[in-house]
Amino acid sequence: MALYELVLLAPQALVEPVSDALMDELGAVSVSVEDADADTDAERALFGEPGMPPPQAGWDRSTVKALFADEAGATEAGTLLLAQDWAQGLAVQSMQAVPDQDWVRLTQAQFAPVPVTERFWIVPTWHEPPEAAERVIRLDPGLAFGTGTHPTTRMCLRWIAAHAAQLQAARVLDYGCGSGILAIGAALHGATEVDGVDIDPAAVEATRANAAANGVRLTAGLADTAQGTYAVVLANILATPLKLLAPLLCSHVAPGGHLVLAGILERQAEELRAAYAPWCAIDVLDSEDGWILMGGRLAA
Repeated sequence: MALYELVLLAPQALVEPVSDALMDELGAVSVSVEDADADTDAERALFGEPGMPPPQAGWDRSTVKALFADEAGATEAGTLLLAQDWAQGLAVQSMQAVPDQDWVRLTQAQFAPVPVTERFWIVPTWHEPPEAAERVIRLDPGLAFGTGTHPTTRMCLRWIAAHAAQLQAARVLDYGCGSGILAIGAALHGATEVDGVDIDPAAVEATRANAAANGVRLTAGLADTAQGTYAVVLANILATPLKLLAPLLCSHVAPGGHLVLAGILERQAEELRAAYAPWCAIDVLDSEDGWILMGGRLAA
């Protein structure tokens, strides 16, 4: 059965009340908001870079798209919204049927196997691993951050693959574990005691589930469950929390151990060096698409 899409043009002040009305009162199945000036000279980024405030709360003009189960629901929603005194400036752009599709298959098609190295791959469960893959992380998109598609995650995993010798029988901490992808990668490369910690309970559950799906043993818990020192401490977060966490993260690195940090933009390298200087000298280890991997070793 086809869904019906109602497309509205809304000024910034109306985006939130219109979206709320569509979902809470008018029976929309889903609502999405896009820049109405996308792909034109007037297009602009809504959000700033990580650690920077957004330029403003929303676009000057937004396209609000609402899906309905039938044409009558879409028609009624558009009519009722235009009749509201508070909806001045709202306009209906179109209403049309959306062809029925296999939405699960369509979503899955967006996530293909991701190479970390020639022999190390991240593969969703609906794909077969490439023939060249000797180590595979089975990971599907879920509630927690970290599917291997972002440069910061790939750089961390490349570091893990390149340092497999140092990981043998090592104790490893993945601080801010998200989906658990780095913790799983460390376990697959020989680490025998791996702790993944996060401030988000959903991330902890995702890490446990993904570890079980990959047949690796690790411990996942909230951030305060990290105990003692580790041969390797991995933290793929963002620059601002990484600076604040410098004393804590360094306190978990064993003498002679490795500290590996990601979620850092190229322009933030000196800030991170300065933040970690009292405990550990760090440098740029890798870079990709404007992001950098930084790390160093604690004095033995």
